[in-house]
Amino acid sequence: MNTFRPAMPRVPRRLVLTLRLGELPDHLPSLREVRREGVAMATRIDGGPIDRLLSHHGGGARALRLHSARVTRLQRPGVPGARRFDDVEQLSGVARVLRVEVAHDEALPSLVKALAQVTQVEHVAPDWVCTTPFDARRAVSSPPLDPAAARRPRALMRLPQALALQRGDPSVVIGLVDTGVAKGHAELARRMRRGFDTVDLDAATLGDLTLVGDNASRDEDPDDEVGHGSACAGILRANGNGMPGGGAGLCGLTPVRVLGAALQGGRRVGVGALANIDAGMKRIIDLGVQVINMSFGTPESSLNADDPRPHTEVVRYAIARGVLLVAASGNSGAVERYYPAAHDDVIAVGAVDDTLRPCSFSTRGEHVDLCAPGLDIWTCGLQGYTCVSGTSFAAPFVAAACALLVAHAESRAWPLDPHTAREILVDSARPFDSTRDTEGCGAGVLDVHAALTLLDRRIDAALDS
Repeated sequence: MNTFRPAMPRVPRRLVLTLRLGELPDHLPSLREVRREGVAMATRIDGGPIDRLLSHHGGGARALRLHSARVTRLQRPGVPGARRFDDVEQLSGVARVLRVEVAHDEALPSLVKALAQVTQVEHVAPDWVCTTPFDARRAVSSPPLDPAAARRPRALMRLPQALALQRGDPSVVIGLVDTGVAKGHAELARRMRRGFDTVDLDAATLGDLTLVGDNASRDEDPDDEVGHGSACAGILRANGNGMPGGGAGLCGLTPVRVLGAALQGGRRVGVGALANIDAGMKRIIDLGVQVINMSFGTPESSLNADDPRPHTEVVRYAIARGVLLVAASGNSGAVERYYPAAHDDVIAVGAVDDTLRPCSFSTRGEHVDLCAPGLDIWTCGLQGYTCVSGTSFAAPFVAAACALLVAHAESRAWPLDPHTAREILVDSARPFDSTRDTEGCGAGVLDVHAALTLLDRRIDAALDS
């Protein structure tokens, strides 16, 4: 069905521009150099048409590279940052993404349209703002937790049997790209690796969002001010003191706060610029995570017709590095595409209830791979426990399964690439309870034990061939 959706807010005076391969100038500093080392942003980009358009439509501009090279200055001293990017960074496009700040943005639509015509520009768009949670209704913070209800979704996926077969490996790390985590929570204490925060929003309001809390400067403290990331973290890595233990077993978890806090209609939500999200993704990939959970998304219908699809470069980069990407499909209940879930190489996850029927709110489409429980899921709140619903909370179950698959493959000294992992999850999914109203919901429901068993069979067959 078609539903009205207001235009997404954007960060004032900011746009994101990707140059074509071979067009990146050496003099542009990285965001990290500007923020941490006090290097001045560049006041010119190409000395040609790009700069002239920025001056004409934007009154002048300052620019920097959004990402830093994987190879550090210490590893290659004396080499400018723009030259330290390797082939994967260049070909995926992450090396060539610029964040540009104009003096005024009254003519920003005209500026974006004009820049898109420049030969050196691959694509350009405003720095749109993504909001989450992807939950279908308000979370219920109502301890005491219901132990039977908390165990039910885990049993549906045969998660206890899977953990008996593969406990997980601390060297296999999941990146949780979200609103951060409540590090002092009893279920999450001593479970998290050190993370970081890339939220960088100077405005007091963005559209109908009123920013609150820590939003103005990036730092090394991924403290959750919303609760969404903590809920996902509990599904992945809870201690198991008062709720079932995390589905990823002993695998590691690194939280990245890419979404700050805002008030919308009296409710606290997560909010982050697409550039903030991509910056966090690039850094955590370079830290060596093997799986990334992305319980956020941008609806294609909210983008301008000529806008690039969000997260294109960083998704290409992750896949090229062998990282398994998992994303929530959305909660519109419609057939539509949210990004990053709609990217070809991302495992898109819908939600089912405890009868194995797709939830009415679960976004559908040919890109959806499979579903996992996403209705009335007990997990961590900012304090205590909470019962949540949405594809946001189905996705971490699949991310946990991916981590167990990686750990199991490594225990057998066997490589597992993103394509194979996705194929195994789809081929091992159990059927929906009903064939009615399942179109666009993927192959079925996650069965973690069946996925591990299928991986074993495929490794055995390869070894015997």
